[in-house]
Amino acid sequence: MGLRRKSRELALQFLFSHDFQERASTPETVVQDLELFCHSFEVGQKAMPYARLLVEGICLRLDEIDILLAEHSHNWRVERMSSVDRNILRIAIFEMLLADEIPAQVVINEALEIAKHYSIHDSVPFINGILDAVQTAVPK
Repeated sequence: MGLRRKSRELALQFLFSHDFQERASTPETVVQDLELFCHSFEVGQKAMPYARLLVEGICLRLDEIDILLAEHSHNWRVERMSSVDRNILRIAIFEMLLADEIPAQVVINEALEIAKHYSIHDSVPFINGILDAVQTAVPK
């Protein structure tokens, strides 16, 4: 497994726990919570820089990401999605917003692989459909 995949999984685990605890997404709170999370669990230090970029970036741009998510998830409200699926989608959309950093198809494939591991079977086509639609809306 690549380093970026580990970073994405770490970000997913943190965002899931953050949602579950209904914690605030202010930059200060996120930084403190991420430090506590890393201290509490065995976190690979090599995966931390990109995971931190993902977590902090998602929290800073959460409204923008959730608007894109809501616009492209027909008949699904963001808050009604499973927390795992919602956060996989948030990670992928944030990576797409980074534009030139990672090709959209790579982002989508990574999201699908993570969904296969952390979510249910039916989530894979659900996530794929939303990310395909978002991909066309995100400026390149």
